[in-house]
Amino acid sequence: MASSTLTGKLEADVDIKASPEQFHEMFAHKPHHVHHTCYDKIQGCDLHEGKWGKVGTIVHWSYVHDGKAKKAKEVVEAVDPDKNLITFRVIEGDLMEEYKSFVATILVSPKSEDSGSVVHWTLEYEKLHDGIADPETLLQLVQDISKDIDAHLIQAN
Repeated sequence: MASSTLTGKLEADVDIKASPEQFHEMFAHKPHHVHHTCYDKIQGCDLHEGKWGKVGTIVHWSYVHDGKAKKAKEVVEAVDPDKNLITFRVIEGDLMEEYKSFVATILVSPKSEDSGSVVHWTLEYEKLHDGIADPETLLQLVQDISKDIDAHLIQAN
């Protein structure tokens, strides 16, 4: 059983103007377009195996984190278009140098009081040892990416 200091969960909400469906579509069916919205953060996303938006699909991300070029190979673990939810599990790449497991879930919900949506990010992880920091800078990165995607989606409309 893993020590509680090794396992963790970070969550954040990002208010956006785009609809839940628009934002979900970017990660579920068009992740290869994400780099067009935030090239300073995401350099690309390639389909490695499977089909966009399907459970079991493997994608390869190239991104910049803490000023360094990084790579991640991820498998899509869950896709729920009705809830605008997608879950990725990292299976290879730079994060695996510090984490035994790393899972990112994106849930996009309509705002109840007005137009727009809330993007809820959940990062669940197990560190390889106590000397590894919680991935708070990565949580900030995905929040910033969410804002960039939103600006792109709003501009496109």
